Amino acid sequence: MHVVIMGCGRVGSTLARSLEDRNHTVSIIDSEPDAFRRLGPGFNGDKIPGIGFDQEVLEKAGIRRADAFAAVSSGDNSNIIAARVARETFGIQQVVARIYDPGRAEVYQRLGITTVATVKWTADQVLRRILPAGAEPDFRDPSGTIRVDHIPAPEVWVGARVGQLQEQARCRVAWIDRLGEGLLPDRDSVIQEGDMLHLVTREESADQAYKVLARGPEHEG
Repeated sequence: MHVVIMGCGRVGSTLARSLEDRNHTVSIIDSEPDAFRRLGPGFNGDKIPGIGFDQEVLEKAGIRRADAFAAVSSGDNSNIIAARVARETFGIQQVVARIYDPGRAEVYQRLGITTVATVKWTADQVLRRILPAGAEPDFRDPSGTIRVDHIPAPEVWVGARVGQLQEQARCRVAWIDRLGEGLLPDRDSVIQEGDMLHLVTREESADQAYKVLARGPEHEG
């Protein structure tokens, strides 16, 4: 993957190094060139001085070949503007924005932008939202048998019931994040667009579960 990050503070620099450690390419943008010192001498990505919602700056950062964009500067407004430009102008689907005001989260979730409030923030949370589903589980039990993953509700499953997904993918939906709130579903709960599903699977069954999720529900008869 190629990931563009706006903001080279503690979160942005940690995120950039974590992505490089996983062999992804990174371009990081900051309006203060001195901020790039946080990356250390071992960072091999592109350091782009400038404003993260400036389209020319984003072009220099390789936004057109990017798979994901993270706006993690210190300003809510800058992060949201940059996230919307990445999503609406350049068509980036995996977009995460750091938000200091949790009250705004629901509004931006409706725009298709994943938001993380500062009180919940860690670079690991952003990493899990950027990387492809299944690449980095949220949790793995000490025996390595059970894993918990979160994935955006696949479009092919929107409108289907949780029970159907669980039966066909052989997993359990532990909870759903919907518009910034947690929801404990039952078998008849309907999966909605924008839902974030938290799935519990056995490690050896995870690959098959993701194939079923990508394929969509099979209807009897």
